[in-house]
Amino acid sequence: MPTNSHFVRFSQSVAALALVACAKTETPAADTTPAAAPPPAAAAAPAINDAQIAHIAVTANAIDSAAGELAKQKASAKTVKAFAQTMITDHSGVNKQAVALATKLNVTPEDNDVSRQLKSGADASDANLNGLSGAAFDKAYIDHEVTYHQAVLDALDKTLIPSSQNAELKGLLEKVRPAIVAHLDHAKTLQTSLSK
Repeated sequence: MPTNSHFVRFSQSVAALALVACAKTETPAADTTPAAAPPPAAAAAPAINDAQIAHIAVTANAIDSAAGELAKQKASAKTVKAFAQTMITDHSGVNKQAVALATKLNVTPEDNDVSRQLKSGADASDANLNGLSGAAFDKAYIDHEVTYHQAVLDALDKTLIPSSQNAELKGLLEKVRPAIVAHLDHAKTLQTSLSK
């Protein structure tokens, strides 16, 4: 099913995000296999820098704004259209703040494997969503939003905030965290209502 394969690709992108910087912040789960070695990617993962974090944040917000634009056009339920508008407004606003901060700090957001994987996952999601309409679109979009916001929240907590070196960048990420939680909660409520 296309939706499931998108979620798998998105989850892989988020897992890659965690691997980029979490080697120093997380302890791998215990493995019952004798002499289990950590995966090579985790052992060799470079530390993520502020320019890369800025690019990941800008990319993630742009992706959700674009998904909101698509949902605003294609959704059939008024509640889904309203949620989509909220995503456009909120994520566009955060991107303006992020760009303003990067300009102020004279930091050029740096493209990286994680931001490229996020973009690739978004392209797959768009292709899937574009092939749907009506209630099927509404459900797939909201399912995506639940998965996406949970992944962004996990990335903020496990990678982006802990890895931020600049206090203002870290402050911006901490400031937007409650909005991500609110978006996730709202999406879960919609997901439940659409399942009835």
